[in-house]
Amino acid sequence: MATISFEFSDKAYEVLEELAEWRDVSVNEFVRRAVLEKMEDTEDLRAVEESLREDDGTAIPHSEFWRRLNS
Repeated sequence: MATISFEFSDKAYEVLEELAEWRDVSVNEFVRRAVLEKMEDTEDLRAVEESLREDDGTAIPHSEFWRRLNS
């Protein structure tokens, strides 16, 4: 297992502590979850971008997708 360390300003760390406490987790767990969530979001975005690059002209714009989904 790998270990990563971060440096935060005192003010940023205070906010981080407050948010972690609000979520009832440790600061380490709060940061770990945030990083994993960001990684997942980035992987999803990369997959979408790759799909759009490979599009054969049949893809629909994002706004049209949501319009169709909500109608």
